[in-house]
Amino acid sequence: MTYRGLLGAIALTALSISGAGAQIFDYSKYPNLKGQWLPIGGPGRFDISRAWGPEQGAPLTPEYQAIFEANLKDQEAGGQGWDRDWVCQSPGMPRVTNGYGQIEFVITPGEIHILTQHIHDNRRIFTDGRDWPAELQPTFIGYSIGRWIDTNYDGHYDLLEVETRGFKGPRAYDTSGLPLHLDNRTIVKERIYVDKADHAVAHDEVTVIDHALTRPWTVMKNYRRVADAQPYWREVSCSENNDHVEIGKEPYMLSADGYLMPVKKNEAPPDLRYFKRTQK
Repeated sequence: MTYRGLLGAIALTALSISGAGAQIFDYSKYPNLKGQWLPIGGPGRFDISRAWGPEQGAPLTPEYQAIFEANLKDQEAGGQGWDRDWVCQSPGMPRVTNGYGQIEFVITPGEIHILTQHIHDNRRIFTDGRDWPAELQPTFIGYSIGRWIDTNYDGHYDLLEVETRGFKGPRAYDTSGLPLHLDNRTIVKERIYVDKADHAVAHDEVTVIDHALTRPWTVMKNYRRVADAQPYWREVSCSENNDHVEIGKEPYMLSADGYLMPVKKNEAPPDLRYFKRTQK
């Protein structure tokens, strides 16, 4: 065989292997989650069926109910309370299920990615059959393991069950500052599926197990697929035009003329020990 013929044979073999590999993963067995999705009802509350804040009816323990009420008073006074996304911290789980921004589901062999145009919200859910690692590196989003299920026994997956662990904090459910426990031992379970009657609607049944709760808390998230086949994907940069400033544990703001200003009545200025005083 000539040198050129050998190269051709190698290339043909590589293409054959590549083609065979491409046929192994059959996308038709998975639900159609293509396109851009937006939360139905908006992303402002954890339980979209209830009003913001105390009306959410979160089953908090007495200790964390007191923390939540103190957080609301801080917000009323001009502070941020338990909420942390104002400093561009990831909302974390389970808050990212609120559906901030535009959402895209990307199914790949062994993983599903949920991409969101917001603040470090992108999720990777492993569906390759792995077990939990011996040690989890804590993150706001957590470590997610999922399992595709064929509930109709017809050879097509129609349900994704997900469990997420391995968190760091503090984290809140939404902007009202509903708190999760500081031990960060939260477990979030999800059931994600496309509506059987309306394929333009997807659901995510979210159950939170957390030591700040007296019982597991389950809410339903709903998303609608954008009708446009080529939707606009916006770019989000949280730090751009963000006039919030945190110094130590105190919130401040930059005024329109570029000066540091308080957000609370009678708020003390930050410690200026490392700055030289202007001589008069």
